[in-house]
Amino acid sequence: MASGIALAASNPLAIRAGLDLAGAGGNAVDVALSAMLVAMVCEPGICSPAGGAFVTVDPADGSAPVTFDGNVEMPGRGLPREGFSAGLREVTMEYGGGTSTTVGHGSVATPGALAAIDAAHTRHGRAPWAEVVAPAVSAARDGFPLGSASAYYLGYSGENIYGWHPESRAALHDADGVPLKAGEIVHIPYLADSLQLIADEGSDAFYRGDIAKRIAADMAEHGGLLSADDLTAYRAVPRPALTVPYGDWTLAINPAPSIGGPVLGAMLTLMAGRPSGAWQLDDIARLVAVQEAVLRYRLEHLDVTTDRMAAAQRLMDLVGAEGVAGLAGAPSTVHISAVDAAGCACAITASTGYGSGVMTPGTGLWLNNCLGEPELNRAGMHALAPGQRLASNMAPTVGRSTGGGVLAIGSPGADRITTALLQVLAGFAGAGMDLATAVAHPRLHVRRVDGDPIVEHEDGIAFPSLPWPTHSHGPSSMYFGGVAAALRHSDGSLYAAADPRRDGCVAVS
Repeated sequence: MASGIALAASNPLAIRAGLDLAGAGGNAVDVALSAMLVAMVCEPGICSPAGGAFVTVDPADGSAPVTFDGNVEMPGRGLPREGFSAGLREVTMEYGGGTSTTVGHGSVATPGALAAIDAAHTRHGRAPWAEVVAPAVSAARDGFPLGSASAYYLGYSGENIYGWHPESRAALHDADGVPLKAGEIVHIPYLADSLQLIADEGSDAFYRGDIAKRIAADMAEHGGLLSADDLTAYRAVPRPALTVPYGDWTLAINPAPSIGGPVLGAMLTLMAGRPSGAWQLDDIARLVAVQEAVLRYRLEHLDVTTDRMAAAQRLMDLVGAEGVAGLAGAPSTVHISAVDAAGCACAITASTGYGSGVMTPGTGLWLNNCLGEPELNRAGMHALAPGQRLASNMAPTVGRSTGGGVLAIGSPGADRITTALLQVLAGFAGAGMDLATAVAHPRLHVRRVDGDPIVEHEDGIAFPSLPWPTHSHGPSSMYFGGVAAALRHSDGSLYAAADPRRDGCVAVS
């Protein structure tokens, strides 16, 4: 039995589930996976079991860190190309200062989250699978209070994304048709039954059982591309994690074909362990230059390539050999982090995009709209071949220090995931900040507007002279992510930190 767990999550019900499983003998992997399944149930609009996920594990036995790639895939096996433009709805909402996306059955990619969770548990978990899933079943059966983050997002998306579909609308409105408010109890018909099937039969129930049949039939009826063949063919892929040294730490990140992991790895390499103490003006200048160079390379190369494995390796080669000069030419997520007293670390990030609005009848499962996210489909809508994995910003990370420390860390936040993690890791592993201070420290993010850089930032950063304009979001803005981190210190004590920018929760037992 593990003698302790440190857990950081975005939902108090997820925290409770993780602690209960730890008390029953679960390790960090069991705890993180169970907490994520609860978060997928209890954060409607933000996440769902029918999305994508990456699970990065650093085992306690000293074996190499591994990432289980459960990212979404392009569906459409066996379907004629002329049918690839059906079942789509264009949506514009005020969320995030103005967001356009595509929803409907045709926006649904092949989900991989449950396959990755099952695969990670099979290889590295300790508690029985049914016990890992049980808290999510209970949350779905009993109902759960609508959290403030979900309520905030649904305030923008509740009608135009989730209001057009009868099952979705019914789940998020009361008997009088009034949208549920934060704190009100959400009951999703059939969801507990679907999760119980998954608890009994493993993820096969979703990919090859009755749930798969229901999804495929509803997709075929409404112009979706996701078929029984796509679900049957899906497999989570275990990949050796991308390792990057930083200060006294060796960090392990999800590798290509993910984009988020290599981008974070490149930025950490270019920061070269800076800052070495408190942040100085030249450190801020370096941070801005690194972000601008790597994110420009991403936009011009990684986002549009047909071979992300080669492009990611080229990025790491360039920054390793030439530094920043080598690059001169060049929607909704949830994260859980856990470490245990034995030294096992698990970081899992999951996403369903902005949500397709589709809840497959008889299942209670909301489906993703990852095919409808422009930033994940730079080559165009439905441009990929069936079976090819989409781009992803997710970058769940684990690490070990030379002194015996163990870390699990990650963040939601679309393209701000990598820059949020870069700054927290730089503050913690470089500047020597304690973990909570590093998480709360003001952040910046370089984004491009009509091709030109602008430095978005929070209050509290002293800037050197910069060649680009800056824009303040005020203090502690949700725009800059929601980092969750769990740490075992070198003396064996446990600690966790969650971002004040979101409804983060922590627990140590």
